[in-house]
Amino acid sequence: MGAGTPPLAGPPKPQAKALNCPKCGAAIVLRSFGQAETVVCASCHCILDAKDPNLAILQQFEIKTSDVRPLISLGTRGKLRDTDYEVIGFQRRSMQVEGITYCWHEYVLFNPYKGIRYLNEYNGHWNDISICKELPMVGGGMFSGSATSANYLGEVYRHFQTVEANTDFVLGEFPWQVRVGEKAVVSDYVHPPRVLSSEKMDKEVTWSTGEYMYGREIWEAFRLPGSPPEAEGVYENQPSPVTTNVKGVWVAFSGFAILLLLMMFASDLTAKKESVFQQTYTWNRADAKAEPSFVTGVFELTGRPSTVQLKTSAAVDNHWIYLNYALINQDTGEAWDFGREVSYYHGYDSDGSWSEGSTNDTVVIPSVPSGHYYLRVEPEADPSVPIIPYSIDVTRDVPVLGIYGIGFLVLLLPALLMSWRSYTFERSRWSESDHPPIQISGLTGSSEDDD
Repeated sequence: MGAGTPPLAGPPKPQAKALNCPKCGAAIVLRSFGQAETVVCASCHCILDAKDPNLAILQQFEIKTSDVRPLISLGTRGKLRDTDYEVIGFQRRSMQVEGITYCWHEYVLFNPYKGIRYLNEYNGHWNDISICKELPMVGGGMFSGSATSANYLGEVYRHFQTVEANTDFVLGEFPWQVRVGEKAVVSDYVHPPRVLSSEKMDKEVTWSTGEYMYGREIWEAFRLPGSPPEAEGVYENQPSPVTTNVKGVWVAFSGFAILLLLMMFASDLTAKKESVFQQTYTWNRADAKAEPSFVTGVFELTGRPSTVQLKTSAAVDNHWIYLNYALINQDTGEAWDFGREVSYYHGYDSDGSWSEGSTNDTVVIPSVPSGHYYLRVEPEADPSVPIIPYSIDVTRDVPVLGIYGIGFLVLLLPALLMSWRSYTFERSRWSESDHPPIQISGLTGSSEDDD
């Protein structure tokens, strides 16, 4: 908008035309350079014909002025999208849904070069509205007398709701023959942050397009005192707080997940998985009392520092064995101490058979240097069992695949979080529409059975 503004130091101040109300004699000010069709007397609430030199009375309505207070007073000037505008008109409109009345406010703005545009406010949500430059194309089937979609300037808008809007209160100037009590069928189509609206009154249909604005932007544009009202709920074309494209996030996640999978396969294929020690032992309750610990024979780890896997297998059946291990470098004395338990229990109860534990246990020690090693083993076992056979297998350079699972979760959690936030936001949005989220497809949170 700003690019088309004439390169002046500032637009000239409109010369207001002063008249008097034929009903009460109060001063009537026309600011819109003859573009107004009707003007409302703020004193006696007469709607006057602005095109008539005598300001013929078209309608008079009664309402408590204290019930309706514009957030932006008539005559207030501000810069909206790099163009200066003055507020010249205000109206309150309402609709009824399931017996509940909802009200919103519309402001008429005027610029001597740009003409008329509008601001719409509902529960702290604002829209900058202008008349469509060309007629939108509607289609996609029908729902309650309205098309389910509309296309405007190459963008597809989805039908949000169709309501009967009633004009409750008017003030200032309007570029049409406004009346209190007049009704219009309004259909809204959304493509956040934009909204496309058709307004049908009698046989005339007017299309307008709006873009969502935050209250703070309006307050800054018109230099209003204080703070704007807090926005309540989720509005029909309010931008989602999830600014990142959710589909793009999942595409990126899929790419990285495939990369992780390839790295995992490569790690598994290149790992040597070299068995360096294997021995079977028997824990004997009588011998354990005399000498509980022993050392294994020496085995060699060659090559670069790598993982070492120690697997313990034991013939346990409703009992356990615990082994205190120490992997000791014979050359340097460096040791890795750890303990492992092998236990397996099973049986039957009222729910049927059950089992717990396993007869095997595996542990991986990371980055063990090459050298000559042996194990110090100190077994303990269920004292009710006289003997328990068990075996120890040591394997060098095994792949640690768990780290790839952690990487997968690290990638998955942000994608899930953003998808959930987007889903809950969209669900809140569409729950207020003619298409509540009954049957949800994907993460849109909207019904897919409206056509």
